[in-house]
Amino acid sequence: MRHGNKWLRGSMTVEMSFLMPILLMLIMSCIFATFYFHDKNILAGAAYETAVVGSTKMREKDKIADSELKELFRERVGRKCILFAGSSAEIAIGKKDICVTASARKGRFAVSVMKKAAVTEPEEYIRNLRRLKEIGKGNGTKNHN
Repeated sequence: MRHGNKWLRGSMTVEMSFLMPILLMLIMSCIFATFYFHDKNILAGAAYETAVVGSTKMREKDKIADSELKELFRERVGRKCILFAGSSAEIAIGKKDICVTASARKGRFAVSVMKKAAVTEPEEYIRNLRRLKEIGKGNGTKNHN
């Protein structure tokens, strides 16, 4: 019993040997979760930017091909992902919207995002508003193009 203090120090060592793996696992899990959400945000941002650029280009006379959009997506992602190094994108070009589905995989973990952007015609909308204003003023026969 005289060596009570030394026995207590020894029990602290045993308790810490049980606690340290749990603490290290929690720290590593937090780091992994941070990398996961970082990469998911990078993919989501790149997919959205690609969809918006595609919807803007669809208004042009030459339109845009999905291969151009895939290249644009690859440029946007670049080497920004930490955990999921290899990413890919599937692009669906419709008459009314552009849909970009981006995914990446590392081992048994995967991340996937889908972003859409509408193909808009703001010029046509503005022309229609001007026509309505003219009709409201009583000049319905005037044509603004």
